[in-house]
Amino acid sequence: MKLKQILIALSVLLVLWFIYDSFSQPGPQDLAGDFKEVAMYRNENNTGPIARVYAVTVTDTLWEEMQAYGDYMPHTKYGSTKVYFFLKDKPAPKEVFPGEPNFAQEFQQNNVAVYEKDAMSQVSFRKHPFRQ
Repeated sequence: MKLKQILIALSVLLVLWFIYDSFSQPGPQDLAGDFKEVAMYRNENNTGPIARVYAVTVTDTLWEEMQAYGDYMPHTKYGSTKVYFFLKDKPAPKEVFPGEPNFAQEFQQNNVAVYEKDAMSQVSFRKHPFRQ
């Protein structure tokens, strides 16, 4: 009887630890920079490549934080994810589109970085992608 109680107690502790560990994982909310998603596009194709495009505002050009934010964004095998970063005090697009370009040309000068993860999970992070 005592062994059964010990095993039940250990099982309960293990389940509680799993729950705590699941809810205490780091995420984009833990990054410095006050990231705020202002626009998002995801195609409706659930049988082929999934395309995701995000426009995100940030308080400062924290390059490592921006790349970490991109790493936290959802990605699907054989799909692509793009995250465009804009400074919070500059105009940013309220709508993003599939294809190229992903947002209105008037916002290109305000884009400070773009994070891309392609279909083969290759990551690209470019600073000031629209500067000549």
